[in-house]
Amino acid sequence: MIKVLFVCHGNICRSPMAQSVFSYLVETAGLADQFQIESAATSREEIGNPPHYGTERKLREEKIPLIPHYAIQMTRKDYDRYDYLIGMDRENICNMNRIAGGDPEEKIYRLSDFTGEGRDVADPWYTGDFEATFHDVMAGCCGLLRYIFRGKGN
Repeated sequence: MIKVLFVCHGNICRSPMAQSVFSYLVETAGLADQFQIESAATSREEIGNPPHYGTERKLREEKIPLIPHYAIQMTRKDYDRYDYLIGMDRENICNMNRIAGGDPEEKIYRLSDFTGEGRDVADPWYTGDFEATFHDVMAGCCGLLRYIFRGKGN
């Protein structure tokens, strides 16, 4: 079982979008039984809240099912529990390392690491641009799936 945790600041926009997109991709590829896919926040601000309506709307437009979800916070135990911990931006990565107590096994990545673009996935909470975020998330999730099966592998 390959375990993936997507992480953003509040766990209501980008990370549940990535969780839903990646789940859709592995389901479509017939690989769902090989994955456990979750999402979490680095902050406590949105704990217990459902995904942002902009995330819900964009996924519905793309005909990608939204994974039922309420915001939770990443914990130190998650570092041991997951094979890949995927943050959306540099600030998330910094906070994920703080929560995990470092990254000795090199399991923490930024989603854009898998696109070759090396830029942050913009937070639509601030930008309002769920379209751009979706395109970045889709590109990153496709790249991550390729990486898992062709690159480092498991």
